[in-house]
Amino acid sequence: MPPKIGLFGGTFDPVHKGHLSIAHSYLDSDFVDKLWVLLTPYPPHKQLSQASYEIRLKMLNAAFEGVNRVSVSTIENSLPKPSYSVQTIRHLKQEHPDTEFFYCMGEDSLSKFHTWKYYREILEECELLVAKRPGVTHDEVEEVILDHSYFVEHTPLDISSSEIRGRVSAGESIEDLVPDKVLEIIEKEQLYS
Repeated sequence: MPPKIGLFGGTFDPVHKGHLSIAHSYLDSDFVDKLWVLLTPYPPHKQLSQASYEIRLKMLNAAFEGVNRVSVSTIENSLPKPSYSVQTIRHLKQEHPDTEFFYCMGEDSLSKFHTWKYYREILEECELLVAKRPGVTHDEVEEVILDHSYFVEHTPLDISSSEIRGRVSAGESIEDLVPDKVLEIIEKEQLYS
């Protein structure tokens, strides 16, 4: 049986408990053996991140330290910019020809997936592994996308990186939202304030 790897990408600015929770949901499903967390240097569709790549990587490593079957990957930083998901997937498939890859996302992202650049090419390269979210419907999702989607059980934590940055900026506590080691880095580096 070829190894099955989930690819979970993002800017993680900062990584938070919601990211850890969804990572566990992917791993608890029978779809993947391991999860590779891909740190995006500069996502084409978002504004520039607020914390540097190096600091976000440090926070990511701290958050996932000791979590079984999870590896943090810097592969996207070595590929040509801007970093489109399809080029990352193609590169990894070339490097690991005997591996089956799943591209991981939340169900809320699935409804916007048709707006991604080269989304059809992504579907040609791998299947999508989608963490369920209560109340999300698929009325707007193209049939071709649903045909390539597998759904995993997940109870989302209602946390966003932008909410965390806003709280820090307002001088409010975020200790319930991020792992302790990540909080230490945010405080030490005086991020988002």
